[in-house]
Amino acid sequence: MGSAGAAPWVLLAPFLVLSVVFTAWPLARSATLSLEQTFGPGASRWVGLENYRHLLSDPLFWKAAGNTCLYVCTTLVVQLPLSLGCALLLNRPGLRGRAVYRLVFFSPALVGVVFVAMMFGVIFEKRTGLLNQALHAAVGWDLEFAWLQGWVMTSLVIATLWQYMGYNMIYFLAALQNVPKDLSEAAEIDGAGAARRFAAVVWPAIRPVGGFVVLLSVIGSFQLFELPWILLNAGAGPDGRGLTIVMYLYQQGFEAGDLGYASAIGWVLALVLVGCAALQRRLAREEVTA
Repeated sequence: MGSAGAAPWVLLAPFLVLSVVFTAWPLARSATLSLEQTFGPGASRWVGLENYRHLLSDPLFWKAAGNTCLYVCTTLVVQLPLSLGCALLLNRPGLRGRAVYRLVFFSPALVGVVFVAMMFGVIFEKRTGLLNQALHAAVGWDLEFAWLQGWVMTSLVIATLWQYMGYNMIYFLAALQNVPKDLSEAAEIDGAGAARRFAAVVWPAIRPVGGFVVLLSVIGSFQLFELPWILLNAGAGPDGRGLTIVMYLYQQGFEAGDLGYASAIGWVLALVLVGCAALQRRLAREEVTA
């Protein structure tokens, strides 16, 4: 092979080496590690599929999975419609200060998760918390209402809503810019109301972006860890109400020292996410061919 034939491989070499060292090898090692039981970083024994069998009967794993699925569903039902609604409002023709509103809604996404958790920890505090203080002043709300004890999932959804609603809104807003105006105007001339125009013209045009946003939200929600971990003071909250799959993975791998079981949890989570991505792709393909 001459120098000309070797040139592409020389250029690709850094990428290939980094991919093998930081992607392929860790994936292969975690797959084999999920078939072992580890006792700290140096000791392990082969157990085959025992980790996966134990996972199926582990009540804490199912509690974490239930909490995570509840969070995912609540996020999709609450956050995405609000993001789309805000995008529709900001897309109105003749709206003044559109750029300012975009910045206001999007800016929370620029803040780190640690800062968000610490800020909402102050907001959700009993008696001295800003939320209880505001609700008490407005409607006489109980100052001792314990958000982070009895309403853990609600608190997580509120914090996530504040941080990511504007982020998803930007995707919808970008999609709305590409909706054919002539079709919308024609529907309006034909007497279609706002709801009818949205169902017949707007939604079909932005549906691919909507599917993409749903997939991103599902993947991000299943990976929830930092927010509840910090908000609940490095724990899962009362009765494990804030326990998520990734938090349980961390507890098993880095607190209990069983990296094998943690790897098994990680692979189950990865398969769930791959399944969600495959389902979304299949639905998108069916929409195109329909």
